Amino acid sequence: MPEALSPLVDAHTHLDACGASDAASVAEILDRAESVGVGRVVTVADDLEAARFAVDAANWDSRVWAAVAIHPTRANVLDDDVKAEIERLASNPRVVAVGETGLDYYWPGKLDGCATVPEQQDGFRWHIDLAKRLGKPLMIHNREADDDLLSVLKDEGAPETVIFHCFSSGPDTARACIDAGYVLSLSGTVSFKNAHALREAAVLIPDGQLLVETDAPFLTPHPFRGAPNESYCLPYTVRALADIRGDDPDELASHVTANAERVYGLS
Repeated sequence: MPEALSPLVDAHTHLDACGASDAASVAEILDRAESVGVGRVVTVADDLEAARFAVDAANWDSRVWAAVAIHPTRANVLDDDVKAEIERLASNPRVVAVGETGLDYYWPGKLDGCATVPEQQDGFRWHIDLAKRLGKPLMIHNREADDDLLSVLKDEGAPETVIFHCFSSGPDTARACIDAGYVLSLSGTVSFKNAHALREAAVLIPDGQLLVETDAPFLTPHPFRGAPNESYCLPYTVRALADIRGDDPDELASHVTANAERVYGLS
């Protein structure tokens, strides 16, 4: 277990993908996280089943909050019934963001059944509208789609709060997001020694526009890259990020926690 940093909020995790299936297994994951100072998490959905689970988990355990949406690669399932169900779930008071949504240009043509680019863009526009109607933050998934994603946000009019989950682009995109007032959430990838462009971007992010996340069970930080990730690993990422930015780890933990409380409206 890492040395504790307290307090911390895991701004983006997937409790179901980490093996949680009921209140007891959710509590086990949160107990491990809390032992190293990660006292709250936002568990995020990428399909309808995961959205239902996320809302349940957030109501089972007060340390858990939820975000719900249909992942861009699955945007081709967004018929009227699915939209109505996502909107119903997103309206739950334990849901603090609409996400993860956005654009993913890596998988079309590689993954059977993956939504096409036009389907992804239509789904993204619908989620943007939903976030604005509900007055909740929009949580972005972006893979190899920087320019188009920023263009759609501009065309549609971004919600008041936009969070780029697992920000992994370089300094130019970081500057565009920062100038637009978006929040950038960094994961364990920032600890990877070969993530040169991301590490350049990390030093540009103002203290007030920065979050940290695990995206568990994916993207485990150095020195455990390749092993299953979980919220208790977040202090490794915070310490790596503090080293890159020249920050004190405890001060950085305080900044990102205050940001998570403000951005998500956490009590």
